[in-house]
Amino acid sequence: MEYTKATYYIETPLQPEAAAAILAGEQSSGTFVTVPGETDELKEQFGARVVYVKPLNTADLPFLSGARESNNKQYNRAIIILSWPYQNTGSNIPVLLSTIAGGTYDLDAFSGIRLVDIDIPEAFTDKYLGPQFGIEGTRKLTNVYGRPIIGSIVKPCIGLKPEQTAEQVKLLAEGGVDFIKDDELLGDHPNSPFDKRVEKVMEVINRHADKTGKKVMFAFNLSGDIDDMLHRHDVVVKHRGTAVMANLLSIGFSGLAKLRKHAQLPIHGHRCGFGALSRSEMLGMEFAAYQKLWKLVGIDQIHTNGIRNKFYESDESVIKSVKACQEPMFGKWKVLPVMGAGAWAGLAPDTYKVIGDLDLLFLCGGGILGHPGGIKAGVESVKQAWEAAVKGIDLNEFAQHHIELKQAIEFYG
Repeated sequence: MEYTKATYYIETPLQPEAAAAILAGEQSSGTFVTVPGETDELKEQFGARVVYVKPLNTADLPFLSGARESNNKQYNRAIIILSWPYQNTGSNIPVLLSTIAGGTYDLDAFSGIRLVDIDIPEAFTDKYLGPQFGIEGTRKLTNVYGRPIIGSIVKPCIGLKPEQTAEQVKLLAEGGVDFIKDDELLGDHPNSPFDKRVEKVMEVINRHADKTGKKVMFAFNLSGDIDDMLHRHDVVVKHRGTAVMANLLSIGFSGLAKLRKHAQLPIHGHRCGFGALSRSEMLGMEFAAYQKLWKLVGIDQIHTNGIRNKFYESDESVIKSVKACQEPMFGKWKVLPVMGAGAWAGLAPDTYKVIGDLDLLFLCGGGILGHPGGIKAGVESVKQAWEAAVKGIDLNEFAQHHIELKQAIEFYG
């Protein structure tokens, strides 16, 4: 029999073993009292099991309110692993999520609980398709090898009309960028209707591709109700686009699964809202678990933040997230990590040093658009920085012979 395993970091007023047993019972066949029909045979077949308990340190105060009061005024922290029979959920991600990360967070046996990682049975692949393009498919469509894919974002996020958006895309394409995306805030707006935006942007991209042979990948944000997303995907296909984007938490797993079954294009996954799940150290879930669920449903690219980013996330956390994306799921599925959030040329050497891999989408908004030499110089500065990083040449030394990089260091550094 196959099992789902979930690893948690917990804080509890109880002994960790007792708290783990409560979680196992509440999230499978048990409840807080024995009820008719709850036989030993049923619990043996369907009950969750405590696989592992590793006590850690203690805290004098509970991390979260609402937990039971500790008898000895101490709260125990631990790592625990639980397992559930596959037959409890079948290949059903909404039910799986309700099982491992549902009422889990409401139990008063915990003053803190965080989903650290999950192991999902391969039987789920009978229903869920996984990435259609992933890293290799994205590289093939952008024709970028031997370095990260260099991307940018249309800014301002909101307010540009389709024609204005297309004009900025023209500048980015002529500047040599590989990838462009809508901001996650831009959908199908009265000021920028989705269909019209696709038409105008793809006119520019297709004209540039016909002229130069380089087709820029643009990820159009199709997030919305399911029927609307399927229509918007087909609009992008009609205009020879090569990617779409979805705000993952906003559309949900079922929405993404439906889109994946329909899709002919790579799906760029934006993780907006993930901080609500992850920012607290004793609540929510870690990216390792989060990305596995979306990888299973069918994303091809997903945001991970970047090192020294403009948000709260530590470099250590970002590095773990990037490596999780690149780790094959079921020995085959990888997705392209999208590093950004304040990225510019100067971060390339340190990014390469800590990641040790070029399978990245290095996404620079202001790091390209704000370059003092203009957009083309911004793109060149990022490419030059990655060339220096891969060759192991000091960035300032390389900049002495590359004016765009030199300008970037003087301006951003």
